[in-house]
Amino acid sequence: MIRTEKRQGLLAAGAAAVTVVLWASAFVAIRHVGAEFSAGALSLGRLLVGSLVLGLFVFVRPGGSGDRLAGPASRRPRIRRTPQWPVKSDWKLLLVCGLLWFGVYNVALNAAEQRLDAGTAAMLVNIGPLLIALLAGLLLGEGFPRQLVIGSIAAFAGVVVIGTSSSDGKAETWGVVLCLVAAIAYAIGVVAQKPLLGRLPALEVTWLACTIGALACLPFAPALIREVGAAQPSAIWWVVFLGAFPTALAFTTWAYALARTSAGKMGATTYLVPPLAIFLGWLLLGETPAPLAFAGGALCLCGVAVSRYKPKRVAMPSTNTLNPVSKPSSNS
Repeated sequence: MIRTEKRQGLLAAGAAAVTVVLWASAFVAIRHVGAEFSAGALSLGRLLVGSLVLGLFVFVRPGGSGDRLAGPASRRPRIRRTPQWPVKSDWKLLLVCGLLWFGVYNVALNAAEQRLDAGTAAMLVNIGPLLIALLAGLLLGEGFPRQLVIGSIAAFAGVVVIGTSSSDGKAETWGVVLCLVAAIAYAIGVVAQKPLLGRLPALEVTWLACTIGALACLPFAPALIREVGAAQPSAIWWVVFLGAFPTALAFTTWAYALARTSAGKMGATTYLVPPLAIFLGWLLLGETPAPLAFAGGALCLCGVAVSRYKPKRVAMPSTNTLNPVSKPSSNS
């Protein structure tokens, strides 16, 4: 039992690491293609690719229901070739998750990154984990463990430190507002997704939410068709990358990890995204971070470590252990 829990913990940590790296790369990719694609068109293109890739996994691969990505509360048969559809009550949460996290979040973030550099956008969006911890504590009954509160404060302080050392030292007000909108949509989407993962496979939840987001972005289809015709082939491939990896793969690994830990702790883990986004922006886009950015990144890492720390439980000797030699009865 202990080995199984340890293995599940390692798999969840690995899935969270994949998510963090791919989401950090997404900030840089969005910044890169923003010159050729508008916010709405880029959102629709990314979500269409993501929905297609996820749909292939759901319907085509062996056992095509995402059983390996099912939450721990649901033990599915190993061989099952048809997806498990949500019940009527699940669709409300799916709509919230799809419309806000996949729809509003993408449009707002894409618009923000046309005004802000990738690192600054990543730092601003990462007020989301604090909102997640707050909403999860209030709505999901996860409470506010001391290590989560301390870790979130430390990590958010790291985000603030990084924010004071952005590459150009300034941020457009409208871009900041759009990042805050993206963060709020992200936080509500995560909290809405969490209950679904105890009843449905993570892969199907992600696919349905992504498809809902894509449908919500269909009004941007004329712009997408027009901009694809005028874009460079490399920019189109970046859109495909955004849909296949930071969307299809990363959102699925996120859901896998979220099903095996609390929403608050998973939210705090994403504080790793800003320092990685700053590094990738420096490496690929020439956005050089200031020395303070590295100090802020280290503080983020410390905050994440604290929030995920689980103190070892020490077994206490039982006070009710029976004495092998019976005491004489007082009535004898």
